[in-house]
Amino acid sequence: MDFELEICANSILSALAAQLGGASRIELCDNMAEGGTTPSAGMIMQCKKLLSIPVFPIIRPRGGDFLYSDEEFAIMKQDISFCKNAGCEGVVIGILNGDGSIDTARCSELVKLAQPMQVTFHRAFDRCNDLERGLEDIISLGCQRVLTSGGELSAADAPDKLKKLVEQAGARIAIMAGSGITEENIALIAEKTGVRQFHSTAKTTVVSAMSYHASGDLAKQDGDFAIMETSSAKVQRMKQSLSAVFK
Repeated sequence: MDFELEICANSILSALAAQLGGASRIELCDNMAEGGTTPSAGMIMQCKKLLSIPVFPIIRPRGGDFLYSDEEFAIMKQDISFCKNAGCEGVVIGILNGDGSIDTARCSELVKLAQPMQVTFHRAFDRCNDLERGLEDIISLGCQRVLTSGGELSAADAPDKLKKLVEQAGARIAIMAGSGITEENIALIAEKTGVRQFHSTAKTTVVSAMSYHASGDLAKQDGDFAIMETSSAKVQRMKQSLSAVFK
């Protein structure tokens, strides 16, 4: 296959749906509304038990910025060790210095600890102060791929920047386009950028099976308990669109 479609899954049901739809691998995370944080040990273990495709948990101890304390860095190292022992095929990391540069010292430590797992550098890259230099720093770390929207809110808004990153990277590292990737725009992004790896949630809204709902202010807070899950059908349609591009 000339392309890879990674699905960001926030639950075991989403991970199973992604696999059913034909995803190349899973980026496993919690708290997707905050950009993703490290999933629980139970989530990781259950995914490894039930999935046959690679599982890459994100190693991010909290939401917010990508400048971490010594205590948070210690947590990241412990989480990577857990993922390795659990049999995960890879992890997803990203740490910045206060000035917006890539924290190569700490990231290098994480990459070495992760071996022989693969390492993806996540969209902390899009927040660095110099994308061109940042990419060279990430390449020097030995990461296999970098997830990026080209420094914009959505990958669809940065075709020229993504193309430039693909050209700079060459065969040294894979550029994986992510953020705002949908079945409607994935083929056009592929054609315009030269990207061959793509990242999406392929999400849909699932209605809660709850028949009982609290009343009063709690009901207003809970709404209809809508659940965001990966759609296997959307994953399938994305793969079909990419297959037409890379035929």
